[in-house]
Amino acid sequence: MHLVLASGSPRRYELLQLLDRPFSVVRPEVPEQQEPNESAADYVQRLAKTKAEAGAVMVDDDALVLGADTIVVCDEQVLEKPLDEADFNRMVQMLSGRSHQAMTAVALHHNGATDVVLVTTLVHFKALTDAEIADYWRSGEPHDKAGGYGIQGRAAKFVERIEGSYLAVVGLPLYETEQLIQAVESKAK
Repeated sequence: MHLVLASGSPRRYELLQLLDRPFSVVRPEVPEQQEPNESAADYVQRLAKTKAEAGAVMVDDDALVLGADTIVVCDEQVLEKPLDEADFNRMVQMLSGRSHQAMTAVALHHNGATDVVLVTTLVHFKALTDAEIADYWRSGEPHDKAGGYGIQGRAAKFVERIEGSYLAVVGLPLYETEQLIQAVESKAK
């Protein structure tokens, strides 16, 4: 069975390489829009599942197609990628000096079935100054990141501690991903 990553994320690509499994990449276009009354957990799992299933249409039938999505949640509100500097400032002000959740769902599609695992990590931010927030925006790093920050980059200096999986916050929890792949492979035997 051939493993396929259904994502254009360079972070997920780099992390998946650490599993020492050969894989290829497809980039399905999946709209990322939370449905009315959809919980954050249901939303991120639906996105990961939809990405895996959309990727499966692009490859041969026996492939293992991996989709993933990461969201940031604060006060039960999903913080997407910032639309502009004002949106970024709103989000980072929410995160400053408190805790939030980073949720990553990983979905694996094979032979018409999709299995999904959800990993939630609690992230504690220090109180940020206006200058730190402005400097971080100017760095360009937060422009394409859920919640307006990348824990693996410059924002690492804002993180007091995490409770859970660091790699899930980056975008692909490797332990859970490997367990999911192994479970699907054993079912296929």
